[in-house]
Amino acid sequence: MTLTQDLADRIIKTVGAHGYPPEYGFQHFTVGLERFLQPLEREYLGGAIQRGVSAFKMVVGSYGGGKTHFLYSIRELAWTHNFAVSYVVLKPDETPFHKLELVYKAIALGLMYPMSQEELSSGTEKGIENFIRAWFAQRRSTYERQELQGPQLKDALIAYADSIRGFESTSFQRAIRHAFLSLVDKRNEQFDDIAQWLKAEGFVRSVHPRYGIVERIDRTNAFKMIRTLAQWIREIDYAGLLILLDEAEQVPSFSGRQKQSLLGNLRDLIDACGQESFRGVMVFYAVPDENFLEGRAEIYEALRQRVSTVFEELNPSGVKLYLEQLSLEPVQLLTEIGAKLRQIFEVAQDVRLDPAPLSRALPMLAEVCYRQRFADIGYRRLFVQKAIRAFGQIGANPHLTIDESWAEGL
Repeated sequence: MTLTQDLADRIIKTVGAHGYPPEYGFQHFTVGLERFLQPLEREYLGGAIQRGVSAFKMVVGSYGGGKTHFLYSIRELAWTHNFAVSYVVLKPDETPFHKLELVYKAIALGLMYPMSQEELSSGTEKGIENFIRAWFAQRRSTYERQELQGPQLKDALIAYADSIRGFESTSFQRAIRHAFLSLVDKRNEQFDDIAQWLKAEGFVRSVHPRYGIVERIDRTNAFKMIRTLAQWIREIDYAGLLILLDEAEQVPSFSGRQKQSLLGNLRDLIDACGQESFRGVMVFYAVPDENFLEGRAEIYEALRQRVSTVFEELNPSGVKLYLEQLSLEPVQLLTEIGAKLRQIFEVAQDVRLDPAPLSRALPMLAEVCYRQRFADIGYRRLFVQKAIRAFGQIGANPHLTIDESWAEGL
């Protein structure tokens, strides 16, 4: 990925303002993740998942500790192996895990086929609607390369749509078929009606049954719909489906019933990854800590047992992946991230910063931020924000005195 000035400027503005990575361009300041990415690619994305195995991994990292950056890296890696990916931010008020129908909806809305930097930067829309349109365009292009046109092309597309079958949910199967056929005939209103149901945005009794859709998507069948979505993804020649669940925040105000439902759904999801009906799926569930597993009820112990093993290079079957356990020491890790961000800043601003004061400043700044690792904000997020601010100050005043009080005062 070429680092243009526009891309560099976008990275610096996003990271400097918020401390989290942009959806594209994060690769230019990725450091230390090879310890996890290489075995995940070797054992799963490049192998077992493509053969129909499913897997669940729990990613543990503090707020601002690199969870989103890691999940973006996994998404990019999965795309190189032709996986469909859905990245979902779990929020207590929008996508609470105790309401699985809302999680299905978020997965459908976040669904993405392998995208280039150009597609991401151009604002290509996510979601099952765009996914179906891209699927249709690819299939149409395949037949056109075979020199089919006119009635022959239309007949081939219809025959292909009719061949897509064998899914757990008959309503989902019929919805996918009719959505595809509506694109064949350019019936946009029909496509929108079907997409409404596929996105779990409502079942209209006067509309959807005419397409063979006879059930609403709710808590009773949400998990079936997730399984069926994965079945469809594999049927249309993708390697499989990656679901990236990112806990934005954990709020302890859930009622006892809601928390029991959340834990039960998580247990069922983990168990599903060992079943034939959930083939070719890999789920990453990113959380800031493991406090949600603390409890005395049977469900807590059941979950603790399911996630007790630790993912390591020599034990890739382990479930828990600790982002703190990188191959680099924390201060060295931050210093290397800072060096990469300096290069990005120079491209963005079209300047050349004096490397001498920065070679002393970055380790010092890293040490200062690491000492604050028990604060509310993650020390990695704190570091990248302070580093970018420091670049700006040093660029404006090359003779700035750099010492520890300066680093703490940023």
